[in-house]
Amino acid sequence: MGFLDDEQWRGRIFGGTWKRSASGDAAVIAPATGEELGRVGMAGLEDVTTSAAQAAVAQREWAVTPFPERAAVLRRAGETLQRHTDELRDWLVRETGGVPGKAYFELHVAAQECYEAAALPSRPQGELLPSWPPRLSMARRVPAGVVGVIAPFNAPLVLAMRSVAPALALGNAVVLKPDPRTAVCGGVVLAKVFEEAGLPPGVLHVLPGGADIGSALVEDPHVRVISFTGSAAAGRAVGELAGRHLKRAHLELGGNSALIVLEDADLELAVGAAAWGSFFYQGQVCMAIGRHLVHDSIYQEYVERLAAKADALAVGDPATEQVALGPIIDVKQRDRVHDLVTSSVAAGARLAAGGTYRDLFYRPTVLADAGPSVPAYEQEVFGPVAPVTRFATLDDAVKLASDSEYGMSVGILTSDMPRGLELAERIPTGLAHVNDQTLNDEAHVPFGGVLASGTGSRFGGGAANIEAFTETRWITARATIAPYPF
Repeated sequence: MGFLDDEQWRGRIFGGTWKRSASGDAAVIAPATGEELGRVGMAGLEDVTTSAAQAAVAQREWAVTPFPERAAVLRRAGETLQRHTDELRDWLVRETGGVPGKAYFELHVAAQECYEAAALPSRPQGELLPSWPPRLSMARRVPAGVVGVIAPFNAPLVLAMRSVAPALALGNAVVLKPDPRTAVCGGVVLAKVFEEAGLPPGVLHVLPGGADIGSALVEDPHVRVISFTGSAAAGRAVGELAGRHLKRAHLELGGNSALIVLEDADLELAVGAAAWGSFFYQGQVCMAIGRHLVHDSIYQEYVERLAAKADALAVGDPATEQVALGPIIDVKQRDRVHDLVTSSVAAGARLAAGGTYRDLFYRPTVLADAGPSVPAYEQEVFGPVAPVTRFATLDDAVKLASDSEYGMSVGILTSDMPRGLELAERIPTGLAHVNDQTLNDEAHVPFGGVLASGTGSRFGGGAANIEAFTETRWITARATIAPYPF
């Protein structure tokens, strides 16, 4: 039997054991073919209540588990992912519509998230503090308790694992709500991985569901921290609800990242990087290049080369064909992408490539003369669309790049690296890459956006994860009881 044979999990949710949900099940559909890949249990509101309460009980024992044992579970989880790479790659390709290279990258980063998390239990738990009375004074990091994780469809395994793994490693229990469209790779896989790795029952719960389940997770009194990845609109709602319940919410949201191409950039390399940044996984990535800002002197040639590159990219079913782009995740998203393209052309942009689709397969699209006031330039498209506009001076480039509600990432291409670094300092983003496109990620680095792109670096890196998933307690101890005048 394969690792993901569905005899155990078909139509079920996970709470340490696989069980039926009162809300029934739903089909997981391959966007490339419409094929039903399996059926996952769909959580109801009562499942959230039950799971959160059980997680709170299980967390207390997990938190006092010796740190080498917690670390060993995380290491085994990474090894489990690597042991089943080929099978999980096939699932990722079919369920998400990503090409095999994207699936391999996601599996690699997800395993690395486990290995990085395995180093957290042995990190220092706090610091000694000076104190004017004669006593021992310390600030200690302790687990937050139950962490609610709400993960999206586009990189379901890694975007769930980057919160689940460090939260578990630091002694928390986790209730995970994956996107129902990718609930196998974003939910079932994590349950199976940690089950095989020896995580005690009840410490991890997996509850696929819609927005109502996410809201219930935020509202449940047992859940103390929310880790959310998704759109800015949904993130605002999560943050508002969490604030009402006095909970911390770590939000990694959308983006409309700029790529700045200076006049001295190598055009051949620049266009390759630009195409990757806009068209990788059909542009369904928060870090994707949403605005190409190109110096006047090379603008025309850049547009021509990028359009030619887009026209040459193959689009099709990544499970059966050698393609660069697979399908958009569903009809609703495809139609939104196409509406943005057509309304942008109506607003004055020139369609240099693409702008057409078959079923869910949208051609990589280049929109020239697509500056401010053009919808695809001003909004996050979340599709394979590259709006291009021009600038004359560095000040113009900074103004254009900064004139957005988002602050996820920026890429700067130039043969003068110090000038690129200086330019990056002037643009407010959580991530900045000189001589690279905007789409980069590694398990050990601090990751997150600013402004409407999120609440800063709350993922990756030891310090960021510790800040995200622990609380700080002040503890003092004296040799004898202190005397007081009363």
